[in-house]
Amino acid sequence: MSNSSHRPSSIPSQQQQWPGKTGEMQPLPDHGEESYKGSGRLTGKKAIITGGDSGIGRAVAIAYAREGADVLISYLDEHEDAKETARLIEEAGRKAVLVPGDVTDAAHCNAIVQRAVEAFGEINIVVNNAAYQMTRDSLDEIGDDEFDRTMKTNIYAMFYICKAAVPHMPPGGSIISTASINADSPKPKLIAYSATKAAIINFSGSLAALLAEKGIRSNCVAPGPIWTPLIPSTMPADQVEDFGSAVPMQRAGQPAELAAPYVMLASDEASYISGANIAVTGGVAVI
Repeated sequence: MSNSSHRPSSIPSQQQQWPGKTGEMQPLPDHGEESYKGSGRLTGKKAIITGGDSGIGRAVAIAYAREGADVLISYLDEHEDAKETARLIEEAGRKAVLVPGDVTDAAHCNAIVQRAVEAFGEINIVVNNAAYQMTRDSLDEIGDDEFDRTMKTNIYAMFYICKAAVPHMPPGGSIISTASINADSPKPKLIAYSATKAAIINFSGSLAALLAEKGIRSNCVAPGPIWTPLIPSTMPADQVEDFGSAVPMQRAGQPAELAAPYVMLASDEASYISGANIAVTGGVAVI
């Protein structure tokens, strides 16, 4: 990342249809395409990343591949973004597997895991990153179907994927789930999303204790405002324009700035870290 990406900066007003496309974002996010340098910390490991086509998922996929891991990318239907992520994985000399489909469906989550087992033989890392949110001004604006989709995408899918993957994870395996600053400071216009992120942290903590005897670790990363396609596709244009300005660093974070904790938690260096929640929030304390 260039130094300029670390300075407070405004984001122009913009909006997209959900789930959003990376190429239509202004400015384009930094996923570490030019900056991330691997050092063999994940050599030989096999990873699943849900929501891995863009945003945080793409940044993690790039980092994992450059650290030596093969990567399966689960995504909804953003085929153009997913193909670009696969290109970057393969450019790093690693195997990329793309599996489109809806993670709200348990059968599809099982198929994701089965595809990884077929392609890789085992699973060492699971990153539960797929997410859905919508900004609403009142409870009346939240439809039952929308609430259901938020819960199923953000927390049900985590349950489905973990349940299917754990039998294929050897000791030393790592489950990393994307939580949010909103779990600690829930936003009034993101009620359903904030609730799922709190649930993810709780689920992850229980999982850490439950899987300790198997030698499998479970942790969370809690991002603050990160510039991903989820933002212009789920927030009003005026809120996009101010996105990230309220945190102490006065800017939105780039997806590339999330890669380091996901790599650390996936690596053998984190062998005694389980049940943790690492905040990457631009200066906002998460307790």
